[in-house]
Amino acid sequence: MANDGGRKQFWKRSGSKVPGSIQHVYGAQHPPFDPLLHGTLIKPGSKPPTTPVKLKKVSTFQEFESNTSDAWDLGDDDDELLAMAAENLNTDVVMETANKVIENHSKLQEQHKLQEEQLQEDKPVPFSELPSVAYDDNRLVKSVSESHTSSSAESVSENSSMQRSQSLPHAPTDPLEGEVADHNTSATPALTEREAFRLDKFKQLLAGPNTNLDELRKLSWSGIPKQVRPITWKLLSGYLPANVDRREGTLQRKRKEYFAFIEQYYDSRNDENHQDTYRQIHIDIPRMNPEALRLQPKVTEIFERILFIWAIRHPASGYVQGINDLVTPFFVVFVCEYMAAEEVENFDVSSLPEEVLQNIEADSYWCMSKLLDGIQDNYTFAQPGIQKKVKMLEELVSRIDEQVHRHLDQHEVKYLQFAFRWMNNLLMREVPLRCTIRLWDTYQSEPEGFSHFHLYVCAAFLVRWRKEILEERDFQELLIFLQNLPTIHWGNEDISVLLAEAYRLKFAFADAPNHYKK
Repeated sequence: MANDGGRKQFWKRSGSKVPGSIQHVYGAQHPPFDPLLHGTLIKPGSKPPTTPVKLKKVSTFQEFESNTSDAWDLGDDDDELLAMAAENLNTDVVMETANKVIENHSKLQEQHKLQEEQLQEDKPVPFSELPSVAYDDNRLVKSVSESHTSSSAESVSENSSMQRSQSLPHAPTDPLEGEVADHNTSATPALTEREAFRLDKFKQLLAGPNTNLDELRKLSWSGIPKQVRPITWKLLSGYLPANVDRREGTLQRKRKEYFAFIEQYYDSRNDENHQDTYRQIHIDIPRMNPEALRLQPKVTEIFERILFIWAIRHPASGYVQGINDLVTPFFVVFVCEYMAAEEVENFDVSSLPEEVLQNIEADSYWCMSKLLDGIQDNYTFAQPGIQKKVKMLEELVSRIDEQVHRHLDQHEVKYLQFAFRWMNNLLMREVPLRCTIRLWDTYQSEPEGFSHFHLYVCAAFLVRWRKEILEERDFQELLIFLQNLPTIHWGNEDISVLLAEAYRLKFAFADAPNHYKK
């Protein structure tokens, strides 16, 4: 086959074995698993192949964004529209609502160009030049009963577009800048007022004697303000109870319990039967992102304890490569609860009091444990959960975009060769940390977000690059592109598009599995 020479050359240059051979990658405590035994997967922690992606990728990506910029003008309201109680809504109503969101975005294209021109000239757009609208912020949280008719769905879309006309999202700069901040910010007074209103809604929900978790999930689907993200994550993960009076007691008890585990188990890390686990943790921690955190000795020490204790207490899986990444978002969010600086990049974690660091460590451990409870079959022997999800992704993509699926098949690119990492690391190696944190706002507000909804996010993520994928005619270049997607400058707006598309896919396919099974 003409393609074989290029494929063999790729495996040789990337330092991997030729497909068909066994290369153990994942797992420390149990025998490692080589995905499918049909193709070698590049290690999540390894450096990408040195062969550069063609320069045309940059212009192609820019062209892609330019061609689709009129499809979406992102605001938090779009996600709220698409997140309203999926299980209880009529399918036609939800799909009509989603389509109206897109239509309204297109109509706003001209006005946004005007705003951009004004901003470039350092002249804010006067409110007198904006459409005269009724600014109804009370629509931010809609009840299920308000969403049962297509007329109400249309009303929601109209209000959403009105509010978006007074805001203009900006792109992030440095990949670590504003790591957990909301990126849909603007200098315009209207947006500041809207953010303040949204934050107030969260505070009202959190301040009551018993937090309504269903309402908190609805509000969180579109992103959580930085100021209330730590407490909201602890509630949505199931770590803290809804009852306010019980929270402090729960925190004290769980933190004490965690450090009792440290006292009981951590000294055994040098025992012969635990050496492989501890050694693998040592290897993986230096691969984590962001670099600014992993280079701090205090952070390394905390992560080693968290991962080792989890492995000892979960012998069915033990420690598996990829689990180390899942600590980072919790740790960063909980650190930001105590830091005054805006950038995690420049923050010295060791400057925090020891008691605070202990609280962050224990909270990160328990929240990570809650997450892994829902996806533990991803990390048991042979990682059956991941194998199953990758297969489901392949079937789903074959139905929603047959051309992309057929193109990958024709060039002998196996889904396991790029999507195994997507499932194993929950896309953390594919998008910047700030995007992961925004993504997890929604995952924690979705039923089975990290297991079930993640599948649809991955499908939307793959199809997002269809233009670039279809342009590639070479196995090597295609695989390198899929393993090194250009997302370094992504922000909240990109994640909002991804989540909106994933939601539509979920609603179209989740309750009709025959739609994506051939």
